[in-house]
Amino acid sequence: MTVLCRKVKENIKNFWQDEDGMGVVEIVLIIVVLIGLVIIFKSQITALVNKLLSKMSSQANKI
Repeated sequence: MTVLCRKVKENIKNFWQDEDGMGVVEIVLIIVVLIGLVIIFKSQITALVNKLLSKMSSQANKI
């Protein structure tokens, strides 16, 4: 029985120390935050992009 208990303890310890899935979780959280920021600032981002594109277009017409 003590061998079985020791193996169970080792397996639980290894499970808590295993961090292989943490990278995936971190990437998913970063993506969720970025999507949230885009949704929140959508109008400001759209206005900025439109302003930059119109400025580029007017500068290109001068050439």
